[in-house]
Amino acid sequence: MLVLGLTGSIAMGKSTTAGLFRAAGVPVHDADAAVHALYGAAAVAPVEAAFPGVAVDGRIDRERLAGRVVGDPAALARLEAIVHPLVRAAEAEFLARAASAGARRVVLDVPLLFETGGEARVDLTVVVTAPAEVQRERAMARPGMTEARLSAILARQLPDAEKRRRAHFLIDTSHGIDAARDAVAGILRAVAQMPGISLGNRLPAVPPR
Repeated sequence: MLVLGLTGSIAMGKSTTAGLFRAAGVPVHDADAAVHALYGAAAVAPVEAAFPGVAVDGRIDRERLAGRVVGDPAALARLEAIVHPLVRAAEAEFLARAASAGARRVVLDVPLLFETGGEARVDLTVVVTAPAEVQRERAMARPGMTEARLSAILARQLPDAEKRRRAHFLIDTSHGIDAARDAVAGILRAVAQMPGISLGNRLPAVPPR
């Protein structure tokens, strides 16, 4: 089973691209969706213990939690130490189910794939990108987004240029949905005959371009 790692910085169109892979019949594990589910289940007690007052009606209030960790590297590290192992467990369950179902290709949609060393868990990486001005316009159109919040988010993320340098495949979403759909189809054609690589024998890093 070939594992594709899908990633991209904020407002690059990654979620839309993940949907295009799903529409093409490829199982996708969404790390953000896994976190959202965990904030109503296994993560509630440990996150509330670490950040008292962020749980409301048995769920973690993401806005309250963001107010406690955004711009505070130590707090963010505490949160990640709680949540990342739970997300990895959900990811492992997804991969096991997909393998049992006979899937030939799957996608792991991970926003901080490179930042967390996640490229070691996939066979090939797909980076979703767009010009900086398009990214900023999309990001600032999101509810509750501010310049300060966007700056804090971008500070956590590897620069887009470095992500593109490391990518095996690029999808530029600034050309519209049809072009992105064609790019997804092209990637799936390119990997159609590739076998999955074992965890101990991942593809080498992409050399600088």
